Amino acid sequence: MTVTLARIVLASLVEPGNAVLARLVRTSGPVEALRQLLDGPDAPDDVASLSLAARARLGDRDPWRLAEEAREAAERLGARLVTPEDADWPTRAEDLARMSRGAATGLDVDSQPPVCLWVRGAGSVAETVDRSVAVVGARAASQYGLYMATELGFGLAERGWTVLSGGAYGIDAAAHRGALGAGGRTVAVLACGIDTVYPVAHAGLFEQIAAEGLLLSEWPPGATPHRTRFLVRNRLIAALSRGTVVVEAAARSGARSTARRAFQLNRVLMACPGPATSATSEGSNAEIRDHHARLVTTPDQILEEVGRIGEYAAPPVRGRATERDGLDALTARVLDAVPRGRAISAAEIAVVAGVSPTDARRNLPALVARELVVEDEQGRFQTRRRPVARPAA
Repeated sequence: MTVTLARIVLASLVEPGNAVLARLVRTSGPVEALRQLLDGPDAPDDVASLSLAARARLGDRDPWRLAEEAREAAERLGARLVTPEDADWPTRAEDLARMSRGAATGLDVDSQPPVCLWVRGAGSVAETVDRSVAVVGARAASQYGLYMATELGFGLAERGWTVLSGGAYGIDAAAHRGALGAGGRTVAVLACGIDTVYPVAHAGLFEQIAAEGLLLSEWPPGATPHRTRFLVRNRLIAALSRGTVVVEAAARSGARSTARRAFQLNRVLMACPGPATSATSEGSNAEIRDHHARLVTTPDQILEEVGRIGEYAAPPVRGRATERDGLDALTARVLDAVPRGRAISAAEIAVVAGVSPTDARRNLPALVARELVVEDEQGRFQTRRRPVARPAA
């Protein structure tokens, strides 16, 4: 059996991220790892237990035929397989091996790199995810969250970055659509087989993502989604991207699971602040409060965090420009002394402003030129009246 076929069988018989399987593949290679699983009784206890589960899943099917059927199903869909032996493999995914060291139990242990990836879309996986940002959040998102996700997705794609998410309702879909709206690339990492559309309502969206970006899955064709698979999938979203933005998330949510994985992987973790009264922002606000996440509100702020040093600099946040911007302290003081609704002389203005008559006469022409002050025929001055906005009839 070839290495590629062995990886297909392993991915079909064992759930992604399994630590025992990862150790076998790392020490013996995929072909020998598969042989040990299928010859289970003589293996060590942990391998024997995994072998029992794998052989139960295989049943009486031939492993060669299992691999060929999976590959044929993918080919009919226009999908392909990418393995760690390929040049197109996203090497950032290998960081997952480091993350699970020292973990105690459960999903923290079983967070190993993928055995293989099923890919739908013409682009290079390694190149597409190299400059990518994960944008994640609540399925039951608010209008604020949907707006922010769309704007961030659009802005990142417009600047040449890939938007990576999970293809779910709410924030995920808004981020994908924002990127597509900018004519950019986006990647959806699925928690089911590459041939399964979940949620079903996103069939059109997935077709567009496959045409303009990539659909990725660790599960073989035919695999169905369930809760644990979404949590397992989240580790890959965090690993593939340079940073993760939590747009909106409840106190307990899958998005916070992705955020935790990003933090454990030493990826840049960011979050958008939300209203203090919003339940869908409790989790994202908590990530900021606990100093895990950097507060961001614009694509430029995100790229300042994930880009190389000096590559991006987000413009400082400034208030709305006013007519007084650019006035020096003395000129502003003279302007404050000019009344509205009645005209007075330069000498009177000087008294009110507490400046010399010379300083008042020197600065008033500049205020007239900027149309902040009006001078009448007698050489007196008053503040220009502004038009009053009236409601439409």
